Amino acid sequence: QVRLVESGGGLVQPGGSLRLSCGASGMIFSIHGMGWYRQVPGKQRELVAAFTDGGSTNYADSVKGRFTISRDSAKNTVYLQMNSLQPEDTAVYYCHADWVMTITRSRENDYWGQGTQVTVSS
Repeated sequence: QVRLVESGGGLVQPGGSLRLSCGASGMIFSIHGMGWYRQVPGKQRELVAAFTDGGSTNYADSVKGRFTISRDSAKNTVYLQMNSLQPEDTAVYYCHADWVMTITRSRENDYWGQGTQVTVSS
């Protein structure tokens, strides 16, 4: 069993900053492709930023230059530093992992956290 738990969401004024954290726990040997997605009601979940399996990063065009994804591999944790936040960034932000190799050496795909609300409003 693997769990992804997000923290750090909240209410912030336009132009402000927030830092999201996502820690993975459980029977993890290695975890791959961690990243962040977001979703607003009535719309599809969209990629915000993520690490590829090779270690490079992908960002949505709308957040390039404002958001930065980082990680602490030793702690199986990924972060999202969000600067210059705008009302259109308001969404539920979800942590995601493409796949996990468990300590029993089985591969399990597509893990999601429970989500954390980010609201940008004055």
